[in-house]
Amino acid sequence: MRVGFGFDAHRLGGPPPLLLAGVVADDERGLLGTSDADVVAHAVADALLGACALGDIGTHFPSDDPASTGADSMELLGRVVAMLGHTGYEVASVDLTVVAEDVRVAPVREAMRERLAAVLRIDLVAVSVKATTTDGMGWLGRGEGVAAAAVATIRVR
Repeated sequence: MRVGFGFDAHRLGGPPPLLLAGVVADDERGLLGTSDADVVAHAVADALLGACALGDIGTHFPSDDPASTGADSMELLGRVVAMLGHTGYEVASVDLTVVAEDVRVAPVREAMRERLAAVLRIDLVAVSVKATTTDGMGWLGRGEGVAAAAVATIRVR
């Protein structure tokens, strides 16, 4: 077993919709980013890459690469899962926390878990999605953006 940690944050102000794990969490607002700015997909990708010591998402999908513009982050996550396979590992589990003041995760939690399980090629019971706020503290607390932190475990196939 190996463990990796990932974190991502994006500012609000991009075109809608706001995606979390490829699921529409808010159809009136969006996050700013080179890709679709899906903080969940990015945090999970970084956790998996970290567990394999393969760098970070920016190493493999740089923001200055025209192919990254508007990219589907869940598709990129799928490519990271394939990279793991090439190193002889597979995903064992993912634990994720979304940090947002007024983006509600509860209504889309199960859809997020299902989408992540499918892309990660693991059982639904191995995917945990939680949410929290910062109780009004800092830029996240002022509702200026959304962040996500993920821990992933991988194992030899």
